[in-house]
Amino acid sequence: MPPLVSSNQSAQIAAASSLQFVLPEIVTAFKQQTGHNLRVTYGSSGNFLRQIVQGAPFELFLSADESYATMLVEKKLTVDSGRVYALGRLAVITPENSGIALTPDLSSFATALEEGHLQHFAIANPDHAPYGRAARETLQALGLWQALQPRLVKGENVAQATQFAISGSSQGGIVAYALALAPAISRLSRVLPIDQSRHQPIRQRMVLLKSAGGIARLFYDFLSEPEAQAIFQRRGFEVPQV
Repeated sequence: MPPLVSSNQSAQIAAASSLQFVLPEIVTAFKQQTGHNLRVTYGSSGNFLRQIVQGAPFELFLSADESYATMLVEKKLTVDSGRVYALGRLAVITPENSGIALTPDLSSFATALEEGHLQHFAIANPDHAPYGRAARETLQALGLWQALQPRLVKGENVAQATQFAISGSSQGGIVAYALALAPAISRLSRVLPIDQSRHQPIRQRMVLLKSAGGIARLFYDFLSEPEAQAIFQRRGFEVPQV
């Protein structure tokens, strides 16, 4: 039986910034089905981890990877071990008018760097943003990490890195594929998905915090239902195989 909740309640959700163009559609579908509101805050998963440990009043945490959610489980701040709700993908992105070609091995960026045409390249900060960590792994796998380090512009989260990549102040970047597909981004840029073998899987895990009320628990279950999973797929994520 679903938990009993009042129609005038809402739940506080902490969501990785890679979700900001997919979660609103899912939240709308949830409200249409249940009538319940959600208050969603977007940011970097590492920052949310620190905030939750310090007592931030979130009820559900949608992390951009497993590690930060698992840390909360280990600290016994969650209801259980949670669930993988989506698998993230990376993409290389350049401003629409960029003269740098998009190639799967990013060799065009190496050439641009050698020729002095590449001044800045954007990624999320790998110290606390899972998509930044995966971007670093990709650049290391392609042998570009050392050469690009002096040119890196690091966003606080992957959404900020995406803005840096298409702003004109950078010549490109590695960001979340889901963000690159968003109409507000894709109309200003060129996008190429990155081979997922270049980095560790981005397994995005969600956990209910012990303070979670009925609405948060309903939304937690809704995120694994076919309607929500179809939205994730349409917006550039893969869904876990059950």
